[in-house]
Amino acid sequence: MSMAALSAALLGAQLFVMPVSDRVPELKVEATCKATTAVDKAMGLALPQSFADCMRDEAAAQQQLATVWGDASGPARDSCEGEATAAGSQSYVDLLTCIQMAGWAKSPSTATRLRGASKTRNSQ
Repeated sequence: MSMAALSAALLGAQLFVMPVSDRVPELKVEATCKATTAVDKAMGLALPQSFADCMRDEAAAQQQLATVWGDASGPARDSCEGEATAAGSQSYVDLLTCIQMAGWAKSPSTATRLRGASKTRNSQ
């Protein structure tokens, strides 16, 4: 293969490689679910979350992330990934919540505008 053909092949191959940041990160949530289950039991909660329920929640959050990840800004994705993997805990639920909050903060105009307390509000 000639050098030009090899260069063209490598360049073409790079066009199809998706940057890691454009994909939902792969998290290891099993340890988080095991820890959550253990903490819930240790606290004596009346309705502790089971490992299976925790894993189901994480899988659902991962599926939702796949639909919104590409719309989130790079800095939001990076920041949220850092938060969702802090202290060795990894959670798609935390990552999804952060991404949703970042999206809301970016466009708060869709939220109900709060006027707060005012002496003159009712006189208008």
